[in-house]
This record gives sequence, C-alpha cells and structure tokens, in this order.
Amino acid sequence: MTTTPTCRVLIAKPGLDGHDRGAKFIARALRDAGFEVIYTGIRRTPDEIAAAAVQEDVAAVGLSSLSGAHLRLFPAVVEALKIRGAADIPVLGGGVIPEEDVQLLKEAGIVAIFTPGTPVDQIIAAFRTHCEHH
Repeated sequence: MTTTPTCRVLIAKPGLDGHDRGAKFIARALRDAGFEVIYTGIRRTPDEIAAAAVQEDVAAVGLSSLSGAHLRLFPAVVEALKIRGAADIPVLGGGVIPEEDVQLLKEAGIVAIFTPGTPVDQIIAAFRTHCEHH
C-alpha cells in the first residue's frame, strides 16, 4: 500500500481584518481532506506570515481577506517569501475580492483566487495541485 505524504499548508489572515470565519472554515476543510494545517490567527503582517511559512516548512500558503486590503497585503506576502528565499512556496488567496482584482493578484504572484461561493472541493483541489507541484 502506498501512502501519500501529508501536505503542510499555512492559512493566515494578513492585515487588520478581524473576521476569520472563512479562514477557519477552509483550515478545517483542508484538515478533514488530509492536509496538515497551521493557522496563524488574525492580524498578521506579511513578514510574520512568510516567517511562519518558512519555519513550518509548508508547501503552500492560503490567505484570506475581507477588509479590501488584498491588493496590497497578498503581494506583500509573496514579496516577503521571496526575501526569505522561499519564492517557490505558492500563495493562494480568498475572500471578498472583486472580479476586477483577480487578474491583478495573479500578476502579482498569487497562484489562485477564490471568491465567495467557490465550492470547497475546488479550493481543496487547488491546494492539493499546488502542494504536489511544490
């Protein structure tokens, strides 16, 4: 019998956004799907998130934002990972993100964006794909 290695992921809430219901939902869904999940909690800086990702040796980072600061904070996490020599860790993002911002975020290095109503199976599949490619 072959076992698939557990994929370690980090879920984080950058910035001052205090709403973490969605992030906790995704963290639990990923855990239930067999991922090892590290949740940083709310109000983390991009630097703290990158440091935790490197320290925890994760295969992917998931960010959640409801505050509208995603255009600044998500790319800042990508940049903080690069500074730490961890540019190969894929960053996925979700939350209340207007459609017109999706392409801008992808151009800034976010590999996948999930908006409200995205089926959880689709989110899990994206994390699995990016973990396997890491």
